[in-house]
Amino acid sequence: MRSIIRKLLFAVLLWFASGAGYAATLLVLGDSLSAAYGIGPREGWVSLLEERLKQKRFDYSVVNASISGETTSGGATRIGEALERERPAVVIVALGGNDGLRGLPVSQMKANLSRIVTAAKGSGARVLLVGIRVPPNYGPRYALDFEGVFVAVGKQHRVPLVPYILQGIGDRRELMQDDNIHPTAAAQPRILENIWPKLEPLLERK
Repeated sequence: MRSIIRKLLFAVLLWFASGAGYAATLLVLGDSLSAAYGIGPREGWVSLLEERLKQKRFDYSVVNASISGETTSGGATRIGEALERERPAVVIVALGGNDGLRGLPVSQMKANLSRIVTAAKGSGARVLLVGIRVPPNYGPRYALDFEGVFVAVGKQHRVPLVPYILQGIGDRRELMQDDNIHPTAAAQPRILENIWPKLEPLLERK
């Protein structure tokens, strides 16, 4: 009898260790563009992603760790704790916009994004990097160097890249809020469509 009980306990432990019966976690580490700034919390692209995962029968629990005003430096500081707490299978890194708006050095942004991606990959998570662009008034050289950071980090760490989160949105005034920085609720489905093709291959079905 004791032998049978031991075998059952061992089987249960293996079940827990394998994560059977539990949804894997998808972590979004972003800024206001991912934190549904200026719109309803359920209208943001991250919430729409959660709905799509259910529709597509992907068993993931979405944790949105995005903070309005967050920079890559803040993300690099937070990533360790977030990984330890959530133990995500997939991490979406969507930071950099606030670095650009503050005119911070692109070398600093590159180092921070590298730290974030390295930590996430080191935890065993699959990573998707999402890029952003700065307005043209920052000058063509800074804008080019800024955009190139995402490409360089993606190549260096061999992670897929969505080059521009606001593709098809940023140049359409009707899809932007009055500040011309944050997209409206109507733009959120398009953001999801920009991200989904690069994200889907990273997802697994149990």
